[in-house]
Amino acid sequence: MIALTTTSIAWILLVVVTAGFIVYAVLNIRSAREELGSEIELAPNRKEYYDDETLEGPRLERVQLLGVLLLIISVVGLPLYWVFEPARQAGAVEAKEEIFVEWGQRLFAPTAEGGFNCAGCHGGYAGGGGEAAWNVTNSTTGEVQAVNWKAPALNTIFSRFDEDEVRFILVYGRPFSPMSPWGVEGGGPMNSQQIDTLISYLWSIQVEREDCGPGEDDPQKCASGHIPSDIQDDIETRAWQLVNDGTYASYGEALFNLDLNSGAYSCARCHTPGWSWGDPGKTGQGAFGWNLTGGKAASAFPTEDDMITFIKNGSNYGAKYGIQGQGSGRMPGFGKMLTDEQITAIVEYVRGL
Repeated sequence: MIALTTTSIAWILLVVVTAGFIVYAVLNIRSAREELGSEIELAPNRKEYYDDETLEGPRLERVQLLGVLLLIISVVGLPLYWVFEPARQAGAVEAKEEIFVEWGQRLFAPTAEGGFNCAGCHGGYAGGGGEAAWNVTNSTTGEVQAVNWKAPALNTIFSRFDEDEVRFILVYGRPFSPMSPWGVEGGGPMNSQQIDTLISYLWSIQVEREDCGPGEDDPQKCASGHIPSDIQDDIETRAWQLVNDGTYASYGEALFNLDLNSGAYSCARCHTPGWSWGDPGKTGQGAFGWNLTGGKAASAFPTEDDMITFIKNGSNYGAKYGIQGQGSGRMPGFGKMLTDEQITAIVEYVRGL
């Protein structure tokens, strides 16, 4: 608001100065056209001017008053501009971000509304998770089957991936899933500007994090925070319910297979074949993610602590993990999504597969 007010004042001053200049020019042009006779009569130094009494009286006072007014404008206006300029610049940055969010929302919109239908798969404008129509081929029979693939929630996407990783996924897609490439570099329809505006919109719908550190004023972007405790408590409650009703044998197994919020927190989503479309095969045998059965998880990570750290941080592209492991960037980090106790329970279960 301050930035807008400052801009309005500047426009008003510009209009006033311009109008004054126009009036001054018109009066001078009209005066110059008055023909008094000979050149001597027209010469300024030959014309009769104001006498001393007039020059040193009302006219002088008017000029002095005008000078004082201009001085006041300079003395007051310049410091005010200096004070409000940072707010104006901040307002311009905020306005730009708001414009980007609006453009990104248009791209995110369903096809019927002129968008690229991100909302159609990922649960509407809130991005809470949904389903995508997809065809899968049975590896044994070769039969093609139409399925509803569980699309992950996007309102916590930056709690699992950093911005560069999200941009990579948007541009190049997720092979072997309904997530196709959307960036021009990956063969999709969106240029880099559209990808940027779409990312701005995704930031705007993020679930606000708790326990942000000093100086982290934006709860949607704070680096040290985590998703709200009530959501983490909901995960725990749901997992224990599945253990108590006999669906799963342990708390870690329940967390590994948990189908909550369209699978936003489920390990089985990537590590169990068929889980994404509601027809799970052998738990942990591998799908989008690698096979965890047969002690492979335990052999890949020397200690539980190594594996816990990996699950918290995710697979950074090109970075080493475990024993001779190199990150592909596809494994999300769950340190901001799950509690330390929940991750530990999952690790203990996976290492026993």
